[in-house]
Amino acid sequence: MAAETGADSGGGELARSIGLFQLAMIGVGATIGTGIFFVLTEAVPTAGPAVVWSFVLAGVVAGLTAVCYAELASAVPVSGSSYSYAYATLGEVVAMGVAACLLLEYGVSSAAVAVGWSEYLNQLLGNLFGVTIPDVLSNSPEEGGIINLPAVVLVALCALLLIRGASESAAVNATMVLIKLAVLVLFIVVGATGWSTDNFADFAPFGVTGITGAAGIIFFSYIGLDAVSTAGEEVKNPRRTMPLAILIALVTVTVVYVLVALVAVAAQPAARFEGQEAGLSAILEQVTGQAWPGTLIAAGAVISIFSVTLVTIYGQTRILFAIGRDGMLPRFFSTVNPRTRTPVNNTIVVAIAVALLAGLLPINFLAEMTSIGTLVAFTVVSIGVIILRRTAPDLPRGFKVPLYPVIPILSILGCLWIIVGLRPITILVFLVWVAVVLVWYYAYGIRHSRLGEPDAQIEDRT
Repeated sequence: MAAETGADSGGGELARSIGLFQLAMIGVGATIGTGIFFVLTEAVPTAGPAVVWSFVLAGVVAGLTAVCYAELASAVPVSGSSYSYAYATLGEVVAMGVAACLLLEYGVSSAAVAVGWSEYLNQLLGNLFGVTIPDVLSNSPEEGGIINLPAVVLVALCALLLIRGASESAAVNATMVLIKLAVLVLFIVVGATGWSTDNFADFAPFGVTGITGAAGIIFFSYIGLDAVSTAGEEVKNPRRTMPLAILIALVTVTVVYVLVALVAVAAQPAARFEGQEAGLSAILEQVTGQAWPGTLIAAGAVISIFSVTLVTIYGQTRILFAIGRDGMLPRFFSTVNPRTRTPVNNTIVVAIAVALLAGLLPINFLAEMTSIGTLVAFTVVSIGVIILRRTAPDLPRGFKVPLYPVIPILSILGCLWIIVGLRPITILVFLVWVAVVLVWYYAYGIRHSRLGEPDAQIEDRT
């Protein structure tokens, strides 16, 4: 796999134009913006002020898994993320099950983030111009609207940028991430002036169940750590760059998440979070009694959530590219535009699917469906580390998991613990979706897989 994709020679079908800083910003950009800018309104009613521990729990589990990702990314530095890792360590059937998780998590996450972007856009328009987009055009049918039009427009803009090129997209994303971090630092500083210990009364009203349930809702935002590994074939010196970028993104994200969540809960009673749109903006307006901090936060959110949508759509297109190249999807999905060296076909398909989800479904269902896909993919990555250590102990690795095998085992147990806390309907829908993808594999993929082709035919295709 490494030889075919030019991991060590610098070659490959896709252009290798992304460096360490841009790659780390892809991880931060795909992560910060989802869990912080709007998911508090879903998580705080589930856990109460103890949502701070939900963020810590999600961060610890994500951290254990991130270390496993770092090892596999240095050993198998190709596009496709945990799909490719499962393909290399566990075989096609498991890889297609992971593909189902990834397609779910990236597609649904992109939609969920786009819905949240719509809320902050309305907040910004209201503060600046005194007008908002009518509810009928900014809400899903379940919420009384016809379509969430701003979410659809956001997805279209991201698709156009990705079609233009990966390096251009990475540069735009890095700029947006720096703006995002500056805005969140402003929230921490200004929001801390409204700190009230009274808001921590009845700290964990729903006990451990509430904390783990909220962690399950929050966990979908950690998809950014997986997004780093989708760029394996567009990164310079991937064996070194990818593990470093994953670890830098993990530390940055976890510190910012916990600080913002702590300040938000301290500045506002837990009861106010439920149903609160553009939550961080509303909190600063309450604390200061003025509109300008909320307007600034809303503007930062509009910019930064754009970057999250951009990266999650990017991640899904590269996973489809890897699956198509392996023959388990039609070659349409692995076709690269010779001028931009990007998979234009699957970018258009992904944009249409995500726009439909974002325009027609509410955010709470989207967030939880993304979490279970992320958790299952993370579990498989941790298992993959253990298997690859046994089956290919001499494989070159730019990074190795410390305290092996303790950390991979803890990562697996942590992911399973959060999965158990999700709603039964979420788990059921997820299992049905995985079954659909496996039916596709046995009906189409197994007959077209490159593993079943003669070596000469594979060489012709590569």
